Amino acid sequence: MISRDVTTSRVDGVAVIAITRPDKKNALTGSMYDAMSAVLSLSANEAAIGAVMITGSSGVFTAGNDINDFLAHKGDVTASPGLRFIKALARFEKPLVAAVDGAAIGIGTTMLLHCDLVYASPSASFKVPFVDLGLTPEGGSSVLLPRRCGMGRACELLLLGDEISAERGERFGLVNAIVPAQDLYEHAIAKARALARKPQKALAATRKMLRGDPNELAVIMEKEGREFAARLTMPEARAAFLAFTQRDRTG
Repeated sequence: MISRDVTTSRVDGVAVIAITRPDKKNALTGSMYDAMSAVLSLSANEAAIGAVMITGSSGVFTAGNDINDFLAHKGDVTASPGLRFIKALARFEKPLVAAVDGAAIGIGTTMLLHCDLVYASPSASFKVPFVDLGLTPEGGSSVLLPRRCGMGRACELLLLGDEISAERGERFGLVNAIVPAQDLYEHAIAKARALARKPQKALAATRKMLRGDPNELAVIMEKEGREFAARLTMPEARAAFLAFTQRDRTG
């Protein structure tokens, strides 16, 4: 699936996915999710690809879902392009690296929980405003955030919906290192190239040990998806989305 808002390239055995919709703060649409899922599918089956790197563009990682596109989706929300993409990330068996410059909101943060290495610029920020939208966590974040950051910090992120800086993200364990913006891409791609050059079977086995039972995570993600879909139909979410779209129209 091709999208003009997702740019893909290859660098020394690394497939690079760049989110390139700067006029909308790299907000993600269904076609963009499908394009990224397609890259993961191709990379999983191509021996020449040893790792995948995800990055944003123009000083933004991603503002999360494009709300208007998201609300226009017809059919089962648990089979939406966004949830298909996050499930594909969870199933992906090769290393995933992320380079985060600027805001990573909603799924922009939860997708990082499936990445093995995350590098951020000093201007990076992280926010998961599900409760503020009348929703509940998705993408495995209800278990991956406490596992990665600790319960107290996960509550701060998921219940308060606070935005945190790159420095706090590093302290929380979301970020491996903070790198100057002008060096971020080269630093992250160097780490991805290093992973791609490793003995692939040993790397995959080690990665599987670190991540635990993928079936357990899949069950949790299914439960999250059902709860998320149910919440979308409730008055809290409808009111929150209405307020958001009205703000969007008035600028």
